[in-house]
Amino acid sequence: MGPTARCGTLPDVDSPSSRAGMTAVGPEPAVPRLIIVMPAYNAARTLERTYADIPHDLVDRIILVDDVSRDDTVEIARQLGLDVIIHSQNRGYGGNQKTCYDAALAAGAEIVVMLHPDYQYDATCIPALIAPIADGSRDLMLGSRFLGDPLAGGMPRWKFVSNRFLTGLENMAFGLRLSEYHTGLRAYSRRLLETVPYKLNSDDFVFDQELIAQVVAAGMAPRIGEIAVPTRYFEEASSVGFRRSVVYGLSTLRVVARYTLHRLRVRRSRKLAARRRPD
Repeated sequence: MGPTARCGTLPDVDSPSSRAGMTAVGPEPAVPRLIIVMPAYNAARTLERTYADIPHDLVDRIILVDDVSRDDTVEIARQLGLDVIIHSQNRGYGGNQKTCYDAALAAGAEIVVMLHPDYQYDATCIPALIAPIADGSRDLMLGSRFLGDPLAGGMPRWKFVSNRFLTGLENMAFGLRLSEYHTGLRAYSRRLLETVPYKLNSDDFVFDQELIAQVVAAGMAPRIGEIAVPTRYFEEASSVGFRRSVVYGLSTLRVVARYTLHRLRVRRSRKLAARRRPD
């Protein structure tokens, strides 16, 4: 399937009049140290295509964390010159990301892009994705499939409906107006990753939703933005099945409930307490 939208920036999620990603005219700022991380499991069939689309002139390092793949993911990653970290056992999607972010921060990253190596997300959008972080206006940027037409890109209709439902619920709980929370292309500032206690999060797929809840709980909701990113669905691309999606949906509902109870001070959560106050 072909892409469904072009990369592009949109207004921030809580102020229709602001423009995420626009920079003021002035001296050329220093380029932040950008590290791309790829949480990988059996990505051999799509890794090279994903890598080819990355704007390498902007990137300092690419780190791939492998969760005991049964294919040639590690061999291909090494041939491409990526920094490869291999888990001794499968730690799950969230556990993999914890290693990704630990490694990126240890390597001195100022901006970290998390990119699924399954070629579903257009890596050529990375410059537009990181621009609002580089200019200091955002700390978290999401690449949204729903600012285009994901159905035209091949997204199953049941995934479309469930994504719309969960996104609407999360928007109500978090007080945001995002078009999507469930994307595999994200960018984080170093400040954000050093503020939220992401190591306390689940090792499963709900890790991403727990991290956004932590960002909102830390008072950084105005620092979240999103851009349109084309999406591709095809046979080789990884995809969570219906049963796992049900589990993921229920886990997302628990994240929303935990955040709501924490915000109302009914039941405070250690996961939602920032490691430090954002500057």
